[in-house]
Amino acid sequence: MTVTLIRKTVSLKNIELFVLDTETEGPAIVCLHGRWGRGETWADLMRRYGERYRVIAPDQRGHGLSGKPISRYTAEEMAEDVIGLLDVLGIESCVLIGHSMGGQIAAHAAALHPRRIDKVAVLDKTPEGPPVRIDVLPEDIPPVDPLTGDWPLPFSDKAQARRFMRRALDHESAVDYFMNSLIETPDGYRMMFGAQAVAANIAYNVDWYERLAEISCPVLLVRARDGDNMPDEVWAKAQSRIADCTAREMPGADHNVHISDPERFYAFVDEFLSAD
Repeated sequence: MTVTLIRKTVSLKNIELFVLDTETEGPAIVCLHGRWGRGETWADLMRRYGERYRVIAPDQRGHGLSGKPISRYTAEEMAEDVIGLLDVLGIESCVLIGHSMGGQIAAHAAALHPRRIDKVAVLDKTPEGPPVRIDVLPEDIPPVDPLTGDWPLPFSDKAQARRFMRRALDHESAVDYFMNSLIETPDGYRMMFGAQAVAANIAYNVDWYERLAEISCPVLLVRARDGDNMPDEVWAKAQSRIADCTAREMPGADHNVHISDPERFYAFVDEFLSAD
């Protein structure tokens, strides 16, 4: 069976999301990309599991080809987009897999909507953050991405973009991740994510350990063993908050744990999906 990724735009109550969807038979898996990313980062996983599952990967709000309204871009707000997407697609419940920012959103969706999420995988995302959310209107947050704000955008061509990113980023998987968010414009290649979306998502982020304690479904927790996002003390504390936790580690420091060693990662996913 050849799995085709169907491209479409889905209209929710207050936003339009661009979505990749296998539209195949079987239980649903929804994959949520990290900050700066796109749904297409899941293309390999979608083809791998699309014969047995219906696999869906949206460009989340503020990213890719989806809407980019002025907003707080909190995990709660973006979790509601996930539930809205399920509603529009007529899906009663799903497995959620989220990487980095997407993992935080997946965890929030599982905690806030337990009847809609059967299992959730949280990939290399720390629950650490400020204790209190800032009291600033989103339109007052400077629309500057702290990571890419000083990049020499627009790039004249993709080769220049890749050369620069190889100097700026630690891993080739990160280069591919950001290259996937390039879009060609008349004056060169720019990033597809919204600067206000990224800045707001960072500014409104808060500690969410207690949200982990609210998740009742099984959780797969994955970290890069030598990475910066989940050092040992955070790793142990996160596991202690989760009632039904399967914890797995990827060797090395590559944050893109779903891309750095696909076969090892898919073995974790296979184990998790098949467990009762």
